[in-house]
Amino acid sequence: MRTRDRMSPELRRALTDVFGDPVDDVVLREHSWFAKLHGHAAATTRHNAIYLRGSVDEFCANPELLLHEYFHVLRQWNRGRMNVVDYLLEWYRHGYWQNRYERQARRFVKLRLAAFRVAMARPAVAT
Repeated sequence: MRTRDRMSPELRRALTDVFGDPVDDVVLREHSWFAKLHGHAAATTRHNAIYLRGSVDEFCANPELLLHEYFHVLRQWNRGRMNVVDYLLEWYRHGYWQNRYERQARRFVKLRLAAFRVAMARPAVAT
């Protein structure tokens, strides 16, 4: 299912505000066997898709994870800055925690989490 089909308009608007990119067409796969293959990870990503270990509702309730995974999709996969081979090489050389893709996603969350919370608190504009 696509983000627009499962996520509230307020949450989609806040994500779009923070990223400056539309999020509606990102695919969300809940209770994914693919995510479960990745150890204890709550989610994993590929081009334009987020594979969730749990439900979309659980995912949406975790702002840090939400920003982290959408960063991977919108800023890394979808812009061609990350691919499976490069990610695996980074992981092999530096481990999961210190590979550049994970460091970038964590840094984005650290820098933009407050703005995301403000965007979530902003009332919807009537059109």
